[in-house]
Amino acid sequence: MGQAARLAVRAAAVLVALPLLWFAAGLVGAAIPWGGASWGGTIEIRLLGTAIHDDILLPATPETRAAFAFAAGAGVPVDDPRAAWILAGWGARRFYTTTGTYADVEAGAVWRAATGDASVLRVDALPAWDGAGTVRLRMAPENYRRLVAAITASRAGPALAHRGFTPTDRFFEGRGRFDARRTCNVWVGEVFRAAGLRFGRWTPTPQATRLALAFWARTGAPDDTPDDAVTLR
Repeated sequence: MGQAARLAVRAAAVLVALPLLWFAAGLVGAAIPWGGASWGGTIEIRLLGTAIHDDILLPATPETRAAFAFAAGAGVPVDDPRAAWILAGWGARRFYTTTGTYADVEAGAVWRAATGDASVLRVDALPAWDGAGTVRLRMAPENYRRLVAAITASRAGPALAHRGFTPTDRFFEGRGRFDARRTCNVWVGEVFRAAGLRFGRWTPTPQATRLALAFWARTGAPDDTPDDAVTLR
């Protein structure tokens, strides 16, 4: 084997090893506790996840609706009496706003997300529906107030002129940049820790998030309700 071939093999090995090391590091980070307060209390939220992304479902209480008044002004029906949940998720702008399904994923969007992209905060209002794969989490009222404050502080600007995933959601300019070190799942851990709750130190994947929940949170069983179309319009 010539020198060029050996270099190509080594480069290929590195390309394979780096994602595996990144994934494994996330599992280690999930097992390292960060934050003080224990989970459990009178307020229930939900975590709604896919293979690559987690959203947070907040109960549509009057206080939560007031905190998301900026979204109501952009057309999200957070004040609709049928709304039971306010959904919030953070992610890479190009990937998040151009990917409707996994079939829509573009290599350029993935590369941009991994190496650094602007962020967006997605907000939606949902009726009384749990969604497939939701995890129930409970916390004290003070922790919940801090969680809502951390989530809304992730918005840095107005709504984008871009269609969302549903007829009712909107994307807003986000605070901070997205990259392989700070993913949407890392953001979930950040807002949980900002709420004063114990969580894993670094959780870049949904698998790491779930492991951190298994270690540090009291969770309910996933809800396997079929993923039907959910909209208030």
